[in-house]
Amino acid sequence: MAEWESDIELPEEETVLTDDGRELFEHFRFEADKGQQLLRVDKFLVERMQRTSRNRIQQAADAGCILVNGSPVKSSYKVKPADVISIVMDRPRYENEIIAEDIPLDIVYEDEDLLVVNKPAGLVVHPGHGNYHGTLVNALAWHFKDNPDYDVSDPRLGLVHRIDKDTSGLLVVAKTPDAKTFLGNQFFHKTTRREYVALVWGDFQEDAGTITGNIARNPRNKLQMAVFEDPEIGKHAVTHYEVIERFGFVSMVKCVLETGRTHQIRAHMLHKGHPLFNDARYGGDAILKGNTSSSYRRFIENCFTACPRQALHARTLGFRHPRTGEEMDFEAPVPDDMSLLFDRWRRFICTSG
Repeated sequence: MAEWESDIELPEEETVLTDDGRELFEHFRFEADKGQQLLRVDKFLVERMQRTSRNRIQQAADAGCILVNGSPVKSSYKVKPADVISIVMDRPRYENEIIAEDIPLDIVYEDEDLLVVNKPAGLVVHPGHGNYHGTLVNALAWHFKDNPDYDVSDPRLGLVHRIDKDTSGLLVVAKTPDAKTFLGNQFFHKTTRREYVALVWGDFQEDAGTITGNIARNPRNKLQMAVFEDPEIGKHAVTHYEVIERFGFVSMVKCVLETGRTHQIRAHMLHKGHPLFNDARYGGDAILKGNTSSSYRRFIENCFTACPRQALHARTLGFRHPRTGEEMDFEAPVPDDMSLLFDRWRRFICTSG
C-alpha cells in the first residue's frame, strides 16, 4: 500500500476547488480542535497518519497538495484552532499499491522531462473505483520501472491532465516535479492547445460557435455532469466548436477547450442539444435523429457496434516545453473505430441522397 493511502473510502470523483482555481481530488481531511496549540502542519499530519513519513508530507506541501482552509501552505505553516487541513492530489485515491503491468503504450514523444502518450479508448487513466489494474498508471509504472527517479505514487510526478476512459487521444506525463508544475500552470492559465474531434447527434444551423456554462455534478444523476445557468453553481467552462462535416442526422465537429472540466464536451454538447454519438452516460446511445425504418435502425446499430463508445478523440495537444521553452504541438490520428464510423455515415449520405 502506498504511503498516502488508507482504508477510508471517499465518494467517487470527490473534488475540491482551491483558491487558485485548481480542481483536485481530496484524499484526507482533518480539523484542528478548538484547543489546538500552534504546531507545524507537517508534524500535525505525521501524528495523525499511519505509514506516512514527515519527508513525504513535506514533498506533498512542496507540490501544493497540502491545503489549509482551501489554500496551499508550506510544511512550516503553524496549524491553529479550527483549521481545516486537506491533502489533495490531481488524481483519485489509489486504494491499493500500484502494480507495474506490461500494457502497451503508444508513445508519441518522450524526453528527460515529459512523455506524450496516445491513450486508446477503453483504457482507464487512474486506478480506483473498481479499476485497480489495467490502467494507464499501471502501464506507466511498467514503463518507468527501471527509472529510480520516477515514483508512480509521487504526487509531484505523473499525469498533468485527464481524459475519460472511453475517450481516446493525447495526454502529457511529467517526469520531474519542475515539469509537472510548469505544465500544470499552462493548463491552469489556459495557454495549452487542445482540440477534440467528435461525432454528435443532429445538424447545426451555424458553422461554429461557443458554449459557455458552469458545470457541476447532476443532482439527479451522480454519474453525469450538467450545465447550470446559476453562476454560484459549478465551475466556469467554455467550449468552442466548429462543424467539420455534416451527415444530415449527425455532425462531425471540432471542439477546442478553453477550460478543462470533468465531462466538459459531453455535458456542453448535451446542453446544446447535440449529445455525443453512442455516449451511453448522456443518452447518445439511442436513435435521436432520423427515420423509423428498420433499415435505418440496423444501420445505427451497426454504427454503434463499429464504435462501441462515445465518439470523442483528443486529436491535438500543444504546450511550451518546461525546460527549453519551445512550443511543442502533437497530433494523434483519429482512431480506426471513429474513422470507420465517419466512413459509414459518408456512404449512408451518398446512398440515401
